[in-house]
Amino acid sequence: MLTVPALPKNRPADALISCVIPAYNEAAHLADFLRDLRKTLAGFAVRYEIIVINDGSSDNTDEIMASLLHEGGLRYISFSRNFGKEAALSAGIDAAQGDAVILMDSDYQHPLELLPEMTRLWRDGIDMVYGVISDRSNESLLKRWGTGMFYHLMESGSPITIPRNAGDFRLMDKKVVDALRQLPERNRFMKGLYAWVGFSSIALPFVPADRATGVSSFNYRSLGRLAMAGVTAFTTLPLRIWSMVGFVISIIAILYAFWIAGESLLFGNDVPGWSTLAAGLMFFSGVQLISIGVLGEYLGRVYDEVKKRPLYVVAHDINNGPATTANSASDKDTTPCA
Repeated sequence: MLTVPALPKNRPADALISCVIPAYNEAAHLADFLRDLRKTLAGFAVRYEIIVINDGSSDNTDEIMASLLHEGGLRYISFSRNFGKEAALSAGIDAAQGDAVILMDSDYQHPLELLPEMTRLWRDGIDMVYGVISDRSNESLLKRWGTGMFYHLMESGSPITIPRNAGDFRLMDKKVVDALRQLPERNRFMKGLYAWVGFSSIALPFVPADRATGVSSFNYRSLGRLAMAGVTAFTTLPLRIWSMVGFVISIIAILYAFWIAGESLLFGNDVPGWSTLAAGLMFFSGVQLISIGVLGEYLGRVYDEVKKRPLYVVAHDINNGPATTANSASDKDTTPCA
């Protein structure tokens, strides 16, 4: 019988921690956030790097970052235009050099207080620690309903399980990051990709804080596009649904044909039925157009993939290298506490 040796659970105490911070028009609070992030990292990390991805911001993010680049442990990647948060996260994952990589937003909605606990769980052998929103009561009823419908659809038709209410806030081991780098698709739904690569994982519940300044750039339209990307990337259930709709309509049409034939044989045919014919034509035309639209969404994704355009274009990349904190390197047998 083959015996598989137990894998080592403990991670090195002097591990490099990478923090990926996508930023889109976050200049008003970005400097304060990076200062607080540094303080948090200094409490448990011996070495760290902070990677800020400017996703084509139209504010003064470049000027804010220029004033901070003299500090060590900071890398600044600026896109040539806005490519979206999924592309910004992918760029950060591509650039990260750490033994563990943390993804989080710069608007203070992801609690910095959870980072030591995430790191502790990772050091204990968990490959991915992700945050789960435990309370959505401050969101609109429409958003909560839409979110519930999306997860129900994904759970019904996808072969993988995407945790409900889990977002991009997470810590990943280097091997998880390496697996994500191997995925070539351009239409990226990161929440699905995190689940697809697998590995051991654990959830940490949290309640998002209020944004430091401004409002979220994610409106209903953006959320709808993201949901459509997730559905088309991880399930073919919509195609199966419309195949079933077509089958049911065909059965109804056959039964209706028999009914008309029987009525004509028994009672004759006095030609009425124009309203029924017109309504039926409009109904079936609508069904066909919807079906073509669903098929077109999948075909459009294929079209985007075969063009093989880069996921993002970098305007400039400034790297100051990792920073080393005052944490003692001799205390390598200790485990950071939450």
